[in-house]
Amino acid sequence: MLKALANLLNRNGRAAVRSTDAPRGGRGRRFVVAKFDSAQTTPDNRKHWANADGLSPNAAVNPEVRRILRNRARYEVANNSYAKGIALTLANDTIGTGPRLQMLTDDAVANARIEDAFEQWSRAVDLAGKLRTMRLARAESGEAFALLVSNPAIGSPVSLDLKLIEADQVCTPLLRRGRTDEIDGIVLDQWGNPSAYRVLKRHPGDSGSLRAPIDDLTAYDTFAASAVVHYFRADRPGQLRGIPDITPALPLFAQLRRYTLATIAAAETAANFAAVIYTDAPPNGEADPLEPMDEVELEQRLATVLPGGWKLGQVHAEQPTTTFGEFKREILNEIARCLNMPFNVAAGNSSGYNYASGRLDHQVYFKSIRVEQHQLQLTVLDRLLNAWLNEAVLVEGLLPQSLRERGVALPEHAWFWDGVEHVDPAKEATAQAPRLANHTTTLAAEYARQGRDWEQELRQRAKERALMDELGLSPAPTTTTGNPPAPQEDDTDGNEDSNGPGNPQHSEASVA
Repeated sequence: MLKALANLLNRNGRAAVRSTDAPRGGRGRRFVVAKFDSAQTTPDNRKHWANADGLSPNAAVNPEVRRILRNRARYEVANNSYAKGIALTLANDTIGTGPRLQMLTDDAVANARIEDAFEQWSRAVDLAGKLRTMRLARAESGEAFALLVSNPAIGSPVSLDLKLIEADQVCTPLLRRGRTDEIDGIVLDQWGNPSAYRVLKRHPGDSGSLRAPIDDLTAYDTFAASAVVHYFRADRPGQLRGIPDITPALPLFAQLRRYTLATIAAAETAANFAAVIYTDAPPNGEADPLEPMDEVELEQRLATVLPGGWKLGQVHAEQPTTTFGEFKREILNEIARCLNMPFNVAAGNSSGYNYASGRLDHQVYFKSIRVEQHQLQLTVLDRLLNAWLNEAVLVEGLLPQSLRERGVALPEHAWFWDGVEHVDPAKEATAQAPRLANHTTTLAAEYARQGRDWEQELRQRAKERALMDELGLSPAPTTTTGNPPAPQEDDTDGNEDSNGPGNPQHSEASVA
């Protein structure tokens, strides 16, 4: 056995594989040593890979690691203008003014009643504001939790409400730690699915926590998984808790702030010295004696004579001010990359972009936004709609009686989000007309890009046309002749044809 193992290993301990084209027997055997350069540990890369480990996803994001990351991310967002702006931009672009429900059942009257009632309820509970808060919490805390509770004070026939709680409160109490069926406040069933959540009654960071009795700090409630919404992104299979979205960028935010402070300090140091007197003469050379670091107060419009052998000069803040702008651009670009955000959105500055390159960058960004919105629909909105319908059918006269027989399945529906305004509405309208004419798009798809319900828009348009006919008003005639006008924007990249709004493949990503 040992001899056979030795034959399979070479002198360096690596596996030696016999070539398939080698003749069988003792002679003519050739060995191929298979290896990966990245798997080798050398003096050059030993320190770089020192922190690489084989921890499981939940062990890697253990409670202490997540606590440190949360605190640092929150501190950075609270004190770094770029971090705050990036987090707010993510929340505003993802949620906007909030999702809008469209029911797609065969009963048009029932659809309208459900949509109107849900819209009134979402305004009463400020659903859009709470969703923006949840998206902000995921960026700086890694996850957001919400409880489905009954709140009779919301001023709506349906008392369902969404109560947000911070990730700090969802944890395994001290007396229950060490259980194999519980991962940091999430109780698992035999198939590994969350069945319940442990929520502390008091936030660990409350100002009165230091004076509270120990029993008060460890008191918790257990909520069934059906009553808890957990919004986070799982980067690894089996991961149950999230880490802040800006985790990879935390060291970069710190470097950006330090570099900015160093640049300001260099400029202030140079500005504090109105002038310096220096000499090129060697020590004990031919120059009048002066007291080192002596200060001379200068008067305005003063003409004077310097001591013999001495010159007048100024301190220049040549470093790091000469590379400050370039450094900020590069580090902000690297910071925004982990969020799939282009530089001009992260920096709030598109001065270096032309029309085509700006739109190309935004296509990737808004595709990421659509992925986030889809996750919100599955994780939050569909569960919220199901819970709302279960309570709404119990309110007499609010919804059609037919919904009481729907069973456990959700009725067919869709969610609409805010659309993205095109930088040139005339060009977009010119491109829409042929697409509608050759049936490569639909009114529903075109209105959906703007975040509007096509049925409501058509009904509104019909009302307007009827009123205009009643008042004797006729809409202005529209004529289109010839080819659409050539783009007037600066397009030095030559990408307008492939990325323009006339291309159905990319039309929905048109941005300002």
